[in-house]
Amino acid sequence: MWSWGSFNLDSEKIKRFYMPVVIIHMLSGRSSEMKRKLIKKVTDAVVDSLNVKPESVRVIINEVDKENFAVAGLPIEEYRAKNGLSKVKSKNK
Repeated sequence: MWSWGSFNLDSEKIKRFYMPVVIIHMLSGRSSEMKRKLIKKVTDAVVDSLNVKPESVRVIINEVDKENFAVAGLPIEEYRAKNGLSKVKSKNK
């Protein structure tokens, strides 16, 4: 049992009381379907890993515009061009 002053919680109450929150930062441009799949898989991974109910899991996606994202001190598009990288292709299954 976990205790803080006169506030006591057993492990089952902790599972219901504390919600895991997963925050994902990614470049904007992915489809709603891709984001739904990501949310489902992340939720499933948290449920399996932490033994919590899906209803307690929160997933927040923060989409970042390309002009607001940089790698190694360069805007992402400039970094990709400099390193011969193209935009990552998505899998549409």
